[in-house]
Amino acid sequence: MDEGLRVEIGRGAVHTSTSLISAKDCVVTAVKLPAQCETKDDVRTEIDRIDQALLNLFAERHGYVTRMAEIKTDPHEAFDPVRIEAVITKVRSRSLDLDLDEDQAELIWRTLIDWNINYEKGIIAARRRSR
Repeated sequence: MDEGLRVEIGRGAVHTSTSLISAKDCVVTAVKLPAQCETKDDVRTEIDRIDQALLNLFAERHGYVTRMAEIKTDPHEAFDPVRIEAVITKVRSRSLDLDLDEDQAELIWRTLIDWNINYEKGIIAARRRSR
């Protein structure tokens, strides 16, 4: 029987058997690999674990987006089509490497990018108004 994958998210890093990714404080341990899940509850438990890890990573990413909005001086800087397409190209390529649907990954990232652009524009515009 395969051992479950252990993922620990500690202060500043996510440790898995193959990667190190920054993240907030949290310990997330996979009890079962997908093939080891025998019930819907088993699968739901693992999906809930992954959802929490994703939220932690999105929160960390949001901190960087906020910092970017503090660095930028003009709301128009928030939309950088060259950077957006470079990110999408990387996401699609990495998705294929992970055997994920690249169209679905692109849709998720374009939505995330759109939200971030609007957020950055709002912060930059509010700062400019307050001067």
